Amino acid sequence: MSRIEVNLWSGLRRLTDGAEVVEVEADTIGGMLDAVVAKHPGLGPVFEAGVSVALDGEIVNGSRHMPVPEGAEVFLLQKMKGG
Repeated sequence: MSRIEVNLWSGLRRLTDGAEVVEVEADTIGGMLDAVVAKHPGLGPVFEAGVSVALDGEIVNGSRHMPVPEGAEVFLLQKMKGG
């Protein structure tokens, strides 16, 4: 499994005791999201409502099975809604 540093947007930090970055071990985007929620269960409802994942500067949508290579830059972004 790869060790991944997941960068959070500022609004999530109230649910992670102020942590800006959460370090987890996972091989895929879905595994990474699940591991972050396992560490900080309060993020579950936020993630269920929808988050965007930026992997090395590119937004990845709807691909829980996509691999996350070790050392990848990962940011979680609030999913935009509306038109």
